[in-house]
Amino acid sequence: MDIQRPSNARAKKIRRIIYGTVTLLLLGGVTYGLSKLRPAAPSVDRATVWPDEVKRGPMVRDVHGLGTLVPEDIRWIPAQTDSRVERWILRPGAIVKPDSIIMELSDPTLQREALDAEFQLKGAEADYANLKVQVDSDLMNQKANEAAVRSDYEQARLQHDVDEKLYKEGIGSDHVRNLSKVREEQLAIRLKLESERTAVAADSAKARLAAQQAKIDEQKALYQLKKSQVDALHVRAGINGVLQLVPVDVGQHVTPGTNLARVADPKKLKAEIKIAETQAKDVVPGQKASIDTRNGIVNGHVSRIDPSVVNGTVTVDVSLDEPCPNGCRPDLSVDGTVTLENLKDVLYVGRPVHGQADSTIGIFKITEDGSEAVRVNVKLGRSSVNTIEVLDGLKVGDKVILSDMSAWDNFDRVRLK
Repeated sequence: MDIQRPSNARAKKIRRIIYGTVTLLLLGGVTYGLSKLRPAAPSVDRATVWPDEVKRGPMVRDVHGLGTLVPEDIRWIPAQTDSRVERWILRPGAIVKPDSIIMELSDPTLQREALDAEFQLKGAEADYANLKVQVDSDLMNQKANEAAVRSDYEQARLQHDVDEKLYKEGIGSDHVRNLSKVREEQLAIRLKLESERTAVAADSAKARLAAQQAKIDEQKALYQLKKSQVDALHVRAGINGVLQLVPVDVGQHVTPGTNLARVADPKKLKAEIKIAETQAKDVVPGQKASIDTRNGIVNGHVSRIDPSVVNGTVTVDVSLDEPCPNGCRPDLSVDGTVTLENLKDVLYVGRPVHGQADSTIGIFKITEDGSEAVRVNVKLGRSSVNTIEVLDGLKVGDKVILSDMSAWDNFDRVRLK
C-alpha cells in the first residue's frame, strides 16, 4: 500500500504560496505601470493648424483699424431766419460752386422788414443831407459875420495909425487919436469872439453831422442784415464741392440754426480709422500711416487723435500725403495701419490668436520630427498687428502653432497627422 509522505504536501503548499505571491506582485506591477502611462494624445489634422517659426531680427510695430474716408473741408449750411422750405433746386450728389443755389426758402415777414429797413435808411440819408445843408448855411453866415468884423477891425486899425501919425505931427487932436484907438481895441475883441464863434460853429456842425451819420450807419447795418437774411433765403453752397446731404423736405418749417444742407470738397479727403483702445495708447500725432483704399495704398500721417473712447475704439485721423487713387470718395471704407516704431534685433513670432502684449500664455510648440506638438509657457512682450515679441520660453528656429487650440486646453500634447 502507498504511504503518504508528509514532505510532499508541505512542498506543494510552499509552491502555491510562491505562485500566489508572484501573481500578486505581477498584478501590482502591471497596475502601477498602467497608472504611470500618459493618456493617448488627441490627433489634430496638420492642414487645420497655422504654424510659424520663431525668428530674430528687426520687427515693425504697427496697429491696424478699419475706417472711412471723410472730407477735410465740410460746410454745414444753417437757416438764418424762421422760414419755410419753398423748393429744392439741386439734389445730393450735384457738383456745386460757391454761388450755386441749393434751395429756396420763403419768409414774408422778413421781406417786409427788409423793405422797411431800406426806407428807414433812405430817410436817414435824406435827414443827413438836409442837416448838412443847414449846418453849412449856418457856418457860412458865421464866417460872413467874422469877415465883416475883421474888415471893420482892419479899417479901424488903419485909421488909428493915421490919427496917431497926425497927432505926432501936431496936425491931429488927441481926442480923435484916442477914439480911433478905442474903436480898434473894441473891434479886436469882437473879431476874437467871432473867430471863436466860428470855431464853435464848425465843431457843432461836425458833431451834429456825426450824430446823424451814426443813425445812418445804424440803419445801414440793419438794412444790410435784413438784406443778407433775404439773400440767405436763396441757400448757396459757399464752396466748391459736392452736395452731400439735404436733411429737410419741401414745405418744412425751419428755425434759425437748422441745418439745411451739407457740402464737402471731395478733393481733400482724410481717413478716420477706429483703433482698439488697448492698442491706441502708443499712437501719437505725426506717426507714419498707410491707407488701403482697395484700389491702392496711400501714405499719410496721424494728424489727430480723438480724446474719447467710443465702443471700445479710438478714432484716429490720418491726413493723406499723396494723391488718392481713382475711385476715392467720401464714406469709402478703408483699412488703416499706423507704424508705431521699428524694433532692432528682437526675438519675434507671428501673433497667436489669443496672444496679447506683455502677457504669458500657453502655446503648442512642434517637436523636431514634426509628429507632435507640446504645450509650453511663453512670455510675450511688445506686439504688432501680425507679429509679437518673445521674451522667454522659445528660441530661434522653434516652430509653434498660432491658430486657435482652445479645443485641446485639457491636453499638454497633440499628435499631428
